[in-house]
Amino acid sequence: MQNFTFYNPVKMVFGKGSIQQLCTLVPAGQKILMTYGGGSIKQNGVYDQVKQALADRTVIEFGGIQPNPRYETLMKAVEICRREGIGFLLSVGGGSVLDGTKFIAVATYFTDGDPWDIVAKFAPAEKALPIGCVLTLPATGSEMNNASVISRDSTQEKFAYFNPGNFPRFSILDPETTLSLPIRQTRNGIVDAFAHVMEQYMTYPADAALQDRQSEALLLALLDEGPKVVNTPTDAAARANIMWVAAQALNGLIACGVPQDWTTHMIGHELTAFYGLDHAQTLAVVMPAVWQHQKSAKAAKLAQYGGHVLGLPPSEDIAGQAIQKTEEFFRSLGMKTRLSEYGIGAEKFEEIGARFEQRGLKLGEHGAIGRKEVVEILNLCQ
Repeated sequence: MQNFTFYNPVKMVFGKGSIQQLCTLVPAGQKILMTYGGGSIKQNGVYDQVKQALADRTVIEFGGIQPNPRYETLMKAVEICRREGIGFLLSVGGGSVLDGTKFIAVATYFTDGDPWDIVAKFAPAEKALPIGCVLTLPATGSEMNNASVISRDSTQEKFAYFNPGNFPRFSILDPETTLSLPIRQTRNGIVDAFAHVMEQYMTYPADAALQDRQSEALLLALLDEGPKVVNTPTDAAARANIMWVAAQALNGLIACGVPQDWTTHMIGHELTAFYGLDHAQTLAVVMPAVWQHQKSAKAAKLAQYGGHVLGLPPSEDIAGQAIQKTEEFFRSLGMKTRLSEYGIGAEKFEEIGARFEQRGLKLGEHGAIGRKEVVEILNLCQ
């Protein structure tokens, strides 16, 4: 196990009725910008709960943050923050809304250059507006980390970045807010959380017994609870479990002292940028292909996963069986696992591979996946 430092300052407030605690969590005397997405919070009652809890505060609203939040949209909110003297940001919605809000927080004070450099070039952003979160869609884990993923339409780019100022001060998780989620968002969230765990687990043995068991527990919970939520959307207990697993999947704990991969996410980001696929849709397609391509390098962990999580008996091809069973799990949730099912051909595969070469990126836990290998993986996605 490698050396590591773990830090997570987010106050998590979990449970039914927890939105009422906003009045004590949001600092008094601050002008608040409330961010949200397409307006579903006005239909499921969350908007009214938030407004009631903050009835005595000055709240300015900014809606319309997209899934895969767009730089162009977020800069409009940055202008409001600067003009109105906003002192606190409150994200109400899913992970995309929170990711966008995190960018707004750092971009508001970034005035010496193009704020896109924060994302694309990791330009230092030393000051950020404080953020609070009311989560309504478990998926990204953004409610418990300092990561954000932002897209830019003008350049067809999508990047992840990290900033110490982007940890939410608090995150409110009321599982009842997820009961009305559409099936597409529900299964996307399950796949996203599953992939987050796997990017930190499916590498090679690192003598990290506890982290492996923690990861396997999260995977087992997703395998057990995921189908319940999809088949019975009103199962409040299953909804609660999925919500907590999604937060735990990317809060930094299972990443302590272990190698990580993130190839699936990096290739998936390009598929979203080029074709507009949902983030989780790309993950369900790319992850089995990455594992197939890297089957030898990941053989030990695939076998461990097959035995500990999937309950497969030892065999010569337990790795192949584990890959197949994972693809079957995605399909059981209603996810497609081939690009051809989305009508996507191989025309832009070389261009996608070239992007990684242009950025000087080598992917995978061994840094062995470059332009050629990315194209090979994309062809396996067909």
